[in-house]
Amino acid sequence: MLWNSIGSMTYLGCQWLVTIFVVRLSSGYDAAGLLSLAMAVVGIFGTFANYKMGTYQISDIKHEHTLGEYLGFRCFMLVVAFLCCIVYAYFTCPDYALVTVALFYLFKGVGLIIDIFHGVDQVNRRMDYMGKSFMAQGVSTLAAFIVVFGLTQDLNAAIVAMTVAALLVLVLYDMPKAAQFEKPRIQLTVSKTLFFLKTSLPAVIASLAASAIFTIPKQYLSLVSGDAALGIYSSVAAPALVVQMGAMYLYGPLLDIFPKHFFDGDMAGFGKLLAKTVLGIILVAVVCAVGLELLGEWLLTLLFGSSIADYVYLLQPVLLSTVLTAFLWFFGDLLIAVRDFRANFAGNVAAFLAVLPLSVLCVDTWDMNGVSFAGAAACLVGVIVLGVFLVIDIAKQKKAGSSSVEDRQTEGES
Repeated sequence: MLWNSIGSMTYLGCQWLVTIFVVRLSSGYDAAGLLSLAMAVVGIFGTFANYKMGTYQISDIKHEHTLGEYLGFRCFMLVVAFLCCIVYAYFTCPDYALVTVALFYLFKGVGLIIDIFHGVDQVNRRMDYMGKSFMAQGVSTLAAFIVVFGLTQDLNAAIVAMTVAALLVLVLYDMPKAAQFEKPRIQLTVSKTLFFLKTSLPAVIASLAASAIFTIPKQYLSLVSGDAALGIYSSVAAPALVVQMGAMYLYGPLLDIFPKHFFDGDMAGFGKLLAKTVLGIILVAVVCAVGLELLGEWLLTLLFGSSIADYVYLLQPVLLSTVLTAFLWFFGDLLIAVRDFRANFAGNVAAFLAVLPLSVLCVDTWDMNGVSFAGAAACLVGVIVLGVFLVIDIAKQKKAGSSSVEDRQTEGES
């Protein structure tokens, strides 16, 4: 767990530093805005390519599917999602952004393949392998970006360099480590593909809806205020995103433990773990809120220069939206882990439907802050819906457990 936590935070920190150096190594915020746009668009279709197989894989406690099958399906979905991504970008992004979106998708794709190998590591409780991989990915991709972008001022070339660095980590480290447990080979059959497509479809639609919650207001901000405004917002938002990703790394290693408690009928253990996780996310949020309130302006000026100081007012709304996003992700993944795909679908789709009118209303009213307000309100809607379904699932499982105990007592008496 320690290695995984250190590695995850290292990777997160390095990806955050990329968003800083894209500003520091260039003049203005246009490159930062373009990178943010690519990240936002690819975020939607990276989620589609993921198809929630990571969560499904690590909670596959009965080993119903092989590494090759998970890997084959991931490669299949990467191709399908890439085609969808390019079509979407063609109709919704400026022409000059298409190549950047495509290249960033390829970079994201390498990471999604690595995630499948991390699933093998986690199932076999070798979290140290995952942590070291995250560290290698983070440091190598950051170094590649700094060197290439610093020398060329070409964002596309820098993304290519990051992709090459990630590929080297995949080939030289993750594949050999996973091979200790299961031979990494691609297997893809029509029946297995259809099974995965059908089983995880509600979760995937939910994930697409969740990833679009902030993409839509960001794209609308870029449309009405330009790439520079999006670049400024994304730069200010970068420190607060530590909360969102940190929460994911906090609960991610627990997603194979939650279903064990749940399906074994240990609802007391499930409840205690749930409470600890929620409190952990809240604690991270509170610490970050206090820290950003006291040091936010100094930190932003240190990272991005004095020109960013006028936008420090964006920090706290960003933090609010990232905390609510973290809870939306957590409850959604938890419901998938206990195999309630329809509940996850309902909560995330509710958030997506809420953000559509909120994006226009909030961005038109509060400009850059409108992105945060729209996302926060939409996430709150989703969290409430997911929470209701989770309470219902827990109650049903408790009732089922009580009935099972009564049946065994009756059999013993007879």
